[in-house]
Amino acid sequence: MKRLSLVIGAYFLLLLTGCDYFEKSSKEVVLAECYGKYLYESDLKGIVPENATIMDSIQLVSNFIDSWVKRQVLIHQAENNLNKEDLDLKKQMEEYRNSLVIYAYESQLINQKLDTIVSEDEIEVFYEQNKENFQLRNTMVRVAYVILNEDCEQKDLFWKLMSDRDTLILQNIDVQATYYAVKSYLDVDHWMRLDELTNIVPIEIFNAESFLKKNKFVRFDMNDYTYMVRFVDYLLEESISPLEMERDNIKSIILAQRKQALIEKMRNSVYEKAKKERAFEVYVGAPSLNAE
Repeated sequence: MKRLSLVIGAYFLLLLTGCDYFEKSSKEVVLAECYGKYLYESDLKGIVPENATIMDSIQLVSNFIDSWVKRQVLIHQAENNLNKEDLDLKKQMEEYRNSLVIYAYESQLINQKLDTIVSEDEIEVFYEQNKENFQLRNTMVRVAYVILNEDCEQKDLFWKLMSDRDTLILQNIDVQATYYAVKSYLDVDHWMRLDELTNIVPIEIFNAESFLKKNKFVRFDMNDYTYMVRFVDYLLEESISPLEMERDNIKSIILAQRKQALIEKMRNSVYEKAKKERAFEVYVGAPSLNAE
C-alpha cells in the first residue's frame, strides 16, 4: 500500500502540480470526483503489480482513474435520460437474484437425484415411438475409399480388394493402405454425409438417388491420383435416420425429459408442503388471474 501511495503521489504531482488533492474524511484519500461520486485510494488496491516500474505504475493508475471518470459520466447521462420506471432496478435485481437462487437449487437437486443411466431398451423404444422425428437432412452413405498416387504399382491389388463384395476383405486393405495409400477410409459401419465424401473424393454426382442405385464401386483418375470408392449402403435425404446415428441424441433427449420431470416433481412437492403448512394465503379480494 505504501508503494501505491507513492505512485499515486507521483501521478498527482505530474498532473496536479500546485493543487492539493482533497479528502472527504481523515481516513479516505479521494483521488477523483464526478457528479458527487468519489474514487478513493483504497479502490485502487490490486491495480498496480508489485514488480511494476514507477512509470508503468503511474500509467496503470492514470488509465484506471480515466476509465472510472468516463464510466461515471456515462452513468450520470443515463440516469438523467431514463424515466423513473427504467431507473427502478430493485425489482429487476430481485427477480434476477431469485432466478439465480432457484437455478442453483435445481442444479443441486439434479446432481444429487438424477438417474443418468439410459438403457439400450429405453433408447430403442424411444426411437420406435418417434421415428417420424428423425428425418435426415442430408443423404448419408456407408462407404470405404482409398486414394493412391496414379503411378502406384499396387493399384490392381487395391481394386481387387475394394471391389470384392465380401466386407471382411476390407480389413486386408488396411495394412496395404498404411504403406501405399495417400489417404484411406475403411470404417463401413459409420455413416457419412455424401457431401463430406465428395469434398474428399471429387465424384460428380448430379442425382444422388440415381447414382447410388447404379454405382456400388467407383474408380477414376484425376490430378495425378487414383480414387477408388466402395458404397456399402445409403440413405437419401428426408428418409428416416438410422438408430445408430441417433443414439446419442436420443440419450440426451431422455435425460432432458428426466430433468424436467424431476424439477416439476420437486416444485409440486414444495408447493403442496407449503399449502399443507398454511405457509401462504390468497385473499378473496385478490384479482383473478383469468380476469380480462
